[in-house]
Amino acid sequence: MPSRHGHLLALTPLLVACLIVLPVNAAPEPAAPNSTGLPLEELRAFAEVLDRIRSAYVEPVDDRTLLENAIEGMLSRLDPHSSYLNEEAYRSLQEATSGEFGGVGIEVDQEDGLIRVVAPMDGTPAERAGLQPGDLIIRIDDRPVRDMTLSDAVNAMRGEVGSVVELSIRRPGTVELMELSLVRSLIEVPSVSAKMLEPGFGYLRVAQFQNRTGDDLRRELARLQHESEEGLRGLILDLRNNPGGVLQASVAVADTFLASGRIVYTEGRLSSAQVSYSANGQDLGNGVPLIVLINAGSASAAEIVAGALQDHRRALVLGTPSFGKGSVQTILPLSDERAIKLTTALYFTPGGRSIQAHGIDPDIRVERGSRSTDEPLSTRREVDLPRHLRGNGDSQDVPERDLASDDRQIMEALNILRGMHLLGRSTE
Repeated sequence: MPSRHGHLLALTPLLVACLIVLPVNAAPEPAAPNSTGLPLEELRAFAEVLDRIRSAYVEPVDDRTLLENAIEGMLSRLDPHSSYLNEEAYRSLQEATSGEFGGVGIEVDQEDGLIRVVAPMDGTPAERAGLQPGDLIIRIDDRPVRDMTLSDAVNAMRGEVGSVVELSIRRPGTVELMELSLVRSLIEVPSVSAKMLEPGFGYLRVAQFQNRTGDDLRRELARLQHESEEGLRGLILDLRNNPGGVLQASVAVADTFLASGRIVYTEGRLSSAQVSYSANGQDLGNGVPLIVLINAGSASAAEIVAGALQDHRRALVLGTPSFGKGSVQTILPLSDERAIKLTTALYFTPGGRSIQAHGIDPDIRVERGSRSTDEPLSTRREVDLPRHLRGNGDSQDVPERDLASDDRQIMEALNILRGMHLLGRSTE
């Protein structure tokens, strides 16, 4: 993550992903037998390389490390999204998909080698300790932060609920350090935020797809409907820079605005990878005109939502082409502490489009206009990643400000919704 972008303390950002998580005791479906048998010559070569490293490498390396490295290499060479999850990575993924972790509750970024507090989260140990935006974290548990990357610092402040972390803080304009002892608590990171842009026009932002995102979205939608005395006239669903997350959460979000029809289907080699998801019969948005915002940072689960609403003509999609990750990863636990993340299927929109290495093309293309803190520093997409899977057509969080005036894409979406209301039109 670039240093100018904030991190929510102790939440490791997900690699763009659409995840299916299996329980630890779930047995994977057996693959079809390989008629050619095991490659004995390659297995002998592997055993010989292992033995040579053990005996001749400049420093001793234990067998477990060598074997874990071999597993990691085997998976990482398949595609950009398959990987081996050691204990730390597996824990981080579980925290990211649940939206809960043990920490102190601050958003941080890096400035001149120091860790800067962007903002403390409401009701967290950081807020109760009096941390303020702009405070600089100098040491974490007596370890200077100049020796750390931003991710290292985030991980150092994360830990078991009830444990203590010591922070040395320098407040701008002061010389003396503040020494704080913070007791880590359970931090819940909301994946959905909402506000009224103006009377009758609401804004919903989904930052990533966690297990409870569908419930959070429905609750925030109901709140906007309650706050709008004259009823909602239009909605903006912001999926920009949303890296994805849990597949079922994306289905729940799309289902919120669809009364019927298929949302997404997946295809893979295993029978369990042949899955279709459909709407449950009620559009909780009551047909209100809807515009979905996407950009090059909208990936995977975010693309499922945009593609489903676009195919059903339930929403206009506005922005720039999305990332183009049309594959599904299954988390296959090896134990309570380790797992593999394996690409097992490709997903398709209701109209049969595979967006792998292509992405969702917006109905209305609008550039952001000017960079802000939540805009990606590059437009790298799935097609640019090494070993990406080929797909059909493969040719190669909300800042506190006046969104409608500071954000060109939101402004254009709001203008379109106003016009649709005046003309008595809908997106259906």
